[in-house]
Amino acid sequence: MKKIIVVNDKMQKNYVYELSEKLGENFDKDFKPELTPKEMLELGVFGGKYMTDCKKEFPKSWFKKAKLCSRKHDAKLNFFGVNASQPLSVWRKKGWIHPDDPRGWFQWYCRYYMGRRHPDDKRQIRRWKAMKRHVAQIKKCCGLGDLNCRKRQRQALFHWAYDSRKI
Repeated sequence: MKKIIVVNDKMQKNYVYELSEKLGENFDKDFKPELTPKEMLELGVFGGKYMTDCKKEFPKSWFKKAKLCSRKHDAKLNFFGVNASQPLSVWRKKGWIHPDDPRGWFQWYCRYYMGRRHPDDKRQIRRWKAMKRHVAQIKKCCGLGDLNCRKRQRQALFHWAYDSRKI
């Protein structure tokens, strides 16, 4: 049975979507994220600010150990302790934001993980795949497991569900 989600947070009012797949299942064959949204939030992404006003939309378990800060972006909360984010205004200016996911790729991923399927899925998966170039750069420039090498790039990969601790 399909489930309907109604979103009311700071960025969306009465946005409605349907979950047509089971949580964490039936992903596109080209989309193989290494981290779940829950793992990403627990590891520390987006300076803890990203998901502070939309907890009602997602499972409570995602937030039990999440590193969040409702007041401001705090790079110390990120796994690598560095800022690897661009302001949302930059994302908007570059045309990377779909109106249904005004917070960007991670919001899309959370909803996709929950079971929403959307016309923007192919584009978002292409964007995710494009991050592989950063994996290649880390492999080329850093020793295996050297987490002090290219911290900003490693943190950025976390933001895209790549587990840069394994590189």
